[in-house]
Amino acid sequence: MNPRRLILLRHGQTNQNAAGIWQGQLDSELSPIGHAQARAAAAALAGRGIARVVASDLQRAASTGADVAAAAGVSIAYDERLREIHAGQWTGMTASEVYASYPEDRERLLRGEDFKRGVTGESVAEVRVRARPVTDEVVAGMEPGECVLLASHGVTLRVLAADLVGLPQQAAWTALSGLGNCHWAELVERSTGGWRLDVWNGGAEGVPATGRIGGPA
Repeated sequence: MNPRRLILLRHGQTNQNAAGIWQGQLDSELSPIGHAQARAAAAALAGRGIARVVASDLQRAASTGADVAAAAGVSIAYDERLREIHAGQWTGMTASEVYASYPEDRERLLRGEDFKRGVTGESVAEVRVRARPVTDEVVAGMEPGECVLLASHGVTLRVLAADLVGLPQQAAWTALSGLGNCHWAELVERSTGGWRLDVWNGGAEGVPATGRIGGPA
């Protein structure tokens, strides 16, 4: 068997990430550190046989994906369905502000409960419904042995990874640490069908993984 592979890459750091701010679908740019992280990830992934890149259209993921595509010499497409979970009223708030204003929601996050973030935002279930069809469309067009990279966001990528390997979302939320900025998951097609998770929080040398359970998206 010549298995297909999916690499799920989180974007580089933004100033909002560094400040612990919930971004959700706020269209933040990469910080200088984030750009350096993206270049390092691109160099590390360029030799992995990536055939194409599909990225969220939000700047932080689009820019990260473009660096990988350029390093690998492949095309990139953008899809708004790969955007981060919508944070509703939490958008632009720091984690401490959210926890002070919504203390019950903090506990719900830590328990892995699913609910609309920031009252008017999205739930994990809604992210799955929005983002999973992108992955299905990508896989349907992949040749045997092909590798495709999806550049997206922490919550969205954890949702997709869990769904692809059949892990319940609550278990994924509580058992898997958040993907660090410019860190990735790698999924490999099983010979019996479906996918297995081969790598979680893989990263370029010198780029630490800083994702935390329940942290700002």
